[in-house]
Amino acid sequence: MKKIRFPYRICIAGGWMDQPWVSEVHPGSVVVAQIWPTIDFNDRSGMASSSRSVAIELWGNQLPAGDPLRMAQLLFGAENYQNTYVSGSQDHIGLLKPGVNRLYYHGSYWPQKIETSIDPEICDWLSSVIHLVPLGPRPEGYNPLLVKHLESDIVRKLGEAGDRCWESIIRKDVIALGQSMKDTFLAWKKMLPYTVPDWVLNELETNYFPFYPGAITSGSGGGYVMVASENEVPGAMKIKVKY
Repeated sequence: MKKIRFPYRICIAGGWMDQPWVSEVHPGSVVVAQIWPTIDFNDRSGMASSSRSVAIELWGNQLPAGDPLRMAQLLFGAENYQNTYVSGSQDHIGLLKPGVNRLYYHGSYWPQKIETSIDPEICDWLSSVIHLVPLGPRPEGYNPLLVKHLESDIVRKLGEAGDRCWESIIRKDVIALGQSMKDTFLAWKKMLPYTVPDWVLNELETNYFPFYPGAITSGSGGGYVMVASENEVPGAMKIKVKY
């Protein structure tokens, strides 16, 4: 039997809602998708590469047998054992649960509710409209949490962007999908200013927001620009959602 290399995950909208200090202010959703390892994505680029490294240490470069959510719980525990900063569970669920997933958080590390689609039409559509443009990994020693603005209205908008992202994917609505990604990105800038350096904000405002339905970075401080578009995006690579 051929082994399947360990997948990656993308966080499409609502990122940071998986941290209790965010979702206890106001509940909301994160949308993640498990993707095939079509390339070796850059480390420190928001593709859950650190969680993936722990998973490979546990199970080798293949998906483990068993219930994906139970495996995600084990990975969450293994990575966060004695860690000062707790890596959010959207990384672990996104790596292990196939398809596209809406994770609803309300003040806990683990989501209160999970909705999943492994519908091939939905997953293939999402694969067709998501484009990744390399932006460069975040620098060593980068700390996105130096400044926090956890006002209820900002957190609510972030969580609602995740909800709208899920709904747009189920409807296969690229315009609404792009808007939810853009709204997530702009909420990050307000809530955690260091997650969106000025040069990254300028990059998206200059080269992506005016020309596409929406865009977001794959992680804090850079990584990849993730663009929603039914048309080709210059310099972009494609992803393949696994279902």
